[in-house]
Amino acid sequence: MQAVAAAEVPLPPVTGAWREGDPPGRRRWYDRKEPLPLESGGELPGVRLAFETWGTLAPDRSNAVLVLHALTGDSHVRGPAEPGHPTPGWWDALVGPGRALDTDRWFVVAPNVLGGCQGSTGPASRRPGQTRSWGGAFPFLTPRDQVAAESGLADALGIDRWALVVGGSMGGMRAVEWAVSFPDRTGALLLLATTAAASAEQIAWAHIQVQAVRADPHWQGGDYHDTGRGPHTGLGLARRLAHVTYRSEPELQVRFGRLPQQAEDPRRGGRYQVASYLDHHAAKLVRRFDAASYVVLTEAMNAHDVGRGRGGVRQALRRVTAPTLVAAVDSDRLYPPSQQAELAALIPGADRLRTVESPYGHDGFLIETEQVAGLVREVLT
Repeated sequence: MQAVAAAEVPLPPVTGAWREGDPPGRRRWYDRKEPLPLESGGELPGVRLAFETWGTLAPDRSNAVLVLHALTGDSHVRGPAEPGHPTPGWWDALVGPGRALDTDRWFVVAPNVLGGCQGSTGPASRRPGQTRSWGGAFPFLTPRDQVAAESGLADALGIDRWALVVGGSMGGMRAVEWAVSFPDRTGALLLLATTAAASAEQIAWAHIQVQAVRADPHWQGGDYHDTGRGPHTGLGLARRLAHVTYRSEPELQVRFGRLPQQAEDPRRGGRYQVASYLDHHAAKLVRRFDAASYVVLTEAMNAHDVGRGRGGVRQALRRVTAPTLVAAVDSDRLYPPSQQAELAALIPGADRLRTVESPYGHDGFLIETEQVAGLVREVLT
């Protein structure tokens, strides 16, 4: 009797991007009427930003808070996983009635970044006037471009000045860019685990991740969206590498050590627990994210330099007029506390550097929500 073959694990979708026809979830959209001029030259037509809001905008529009997400985040800051939103809110513990960002008081706005893949214009979006996705033709973006698009969203909502702009990691890059580009529109500023300019080491780690995606044979120059197969292997490798930099060595050692994955023997081709952990996060990301967006956003982070064209970092940060809190994660090896110390020292409205104590490394700004909540309440006092 012939043995029944084991069921094959289905391949992930070509892209984990939100695309037209998918459930909208809680998203709303802002459509820019004019093309967006880009810092590197040229312009981007058909700019659309997905965003979500919580709370009620005050009649004088003075209670708006802008929350800016990190690399693989999106606009879904609060709420459960549901149709249209593949993951639960990434800062759910901070937003809602009675929480640090109390939606009985504050009107919280969270856009999906330009170049992202959860409803905003990005490589997986249809190119204006065509039936195919932007793919590899999507232009190079910088955080300054992304903030320019977000300023249009603020205009559309009638918000002249944010009561607070807050972000961590990539979101912190955009937050500091907001405060420098639009000081009169930034009422207060909270910067978490971020930097004034990407460092050589950060660019190096990011470069390896981008090359892993581009080396995948299914990358096809970024034009894979309509082919039936995405660069899942390359994106998974990029995620594995990134995730190691997001956590701390002591945490990985205490949590996993050298233990093998259950029922697997590393001496016979099996995995260690830490390898299984990285495989798990890779498999999750390829089902909810887009490889080309990962490349576009990673390269935008590499381009981050708030001092470019402004006389250098020191001169640029002098433009910030907002009361500012800067916080470092003490175990962060990707965005080391020295980078946040520089921000705290050079921003006129900042005081001493605050520290989030955490064993979790860079991800501490997402995990240590009680400590972050205290910072939010302090800056909003």
